[in-house]
Amino acid sequence: MAYRIEYSPESETHLQYLTARQQAIVLDTVDEQLMYQPTVETKNRKLMRPNPLAPWELRIGNLRVYYDVEEEPDALVYINAVGIKERNQVRIAGEIYDL
Repeated sequence: MAYRIEYSPESETHLQYLTARQQAIVLDTVDEQLMYQPTVETKNRKLMRPNPLAPWELRIGNLRVYYDVEEEPDALVYINAVGIKERNQVRIAGEIYDL
């Protein structure tokens, strides 16, 4: 079963803070990694501790995609935030988050 992928308005803004190459990498990898079985933990996908962004994280090099998954009524992956990992912090739209 394929999941529909939807970007929040905030995440679309976050993408604008990335280079065109980074944007293309994020969009391609999200489609490849999250369309099927987005709740299966892998080396690059993990369930996170409770935080204000999202329950799931997708790692793409130093890029991070934070997402939520809904099974009902439709299979949906909702992208909440996109950022860049810098040491132990994540920069999302110019703001630093400690996760």
